[in-house]
Amino acid sequence: MNLIPKTAVAIALLTATSFTVNAQKIKLTEGDLSVLKGQTEINTEFNYDHVSVGDYKEEKDYIERKKSDYNKKEPGSGDKWEIAWKSDRQARFEPRFNESFTDAGPIKAGKFPAAKYTLIFKTTFIEPGFNVGVARKKATMDGEAWIVETADKGKVVAKLSVDKAPGRLAFGADFDTGVRIMESYATAGKQLANFVEKETK
Repeated sequence: MNLIPKTAVAIALLTATSFTVNAQKIKLTEGDLSVLKGQTEINTEFNYDHVSVGDYKEEKDYIERKKSDYNKKEPGSGDKWEIAWKSDRQARFEPRFNESFTDAGPIKAGKFPAAKYTLIFKTTFIEPGFNVGVARKKATMDGEAWIVETADKGKVVAKLSVDKAPGRLAFGADFDTGVRIMESYATAGKQLANFVEKETK
C-alpha cells in the first residue's frame, strides 16, 4: 500500500525538477567563458541597484505599498516586513545561489577575494508569486551575470542573461515569500553553473 504514495512523490519531484530546468533561459550575451576553464573558485558579488518587482517598475514603490498595507492591518508590522525583505538578500538569496552553483559544477562560488574572477549577479526583476493554499503562483527572477577580473572589475570577460528563474517548493510548502524567491536564486545558481561547465569543457 505504500507503493502508491512513494510513486506519487517520485513523479511530483521529477515534474518539479523538469519544470525548473526547462522554464529558465540562460544566454551568453557577451564575451567568452573559456577563461573559467580550470578555475576551482569564483568570487561572487550581488547587485540590486535596478530591480523591478511584480507590476512595479521600481522596487522602492513595491516596498512602500506593501509596508503601508501591513502597517494598516497591524501597526509596525510593515516596518518589520521591510527589514525582512531586505535582509533576505544576504541571509537567504545569496547563500542559496552560492550553494547551488557550487553543488552543480566544479567551481566553488562564494566569498573568495583571492579568486582570479568574480561573478557579479545583478538582479533586474523579481516576481514574488504567492501561495494562499487554494491558489499559488511561483516566484520568478531575472538577472545578469557578469564575469569580471577580481583585480580589475572594470574588465568584463563575459556577460550572461538569466530569464525567468523559477522558485517554488514541492507540495505547496512555500507560503513564505522569501522562500519562493530564495529558490529562484537556487535555480539561477544551479543552471548558471551547468551552463559554465558545458561551455568550458
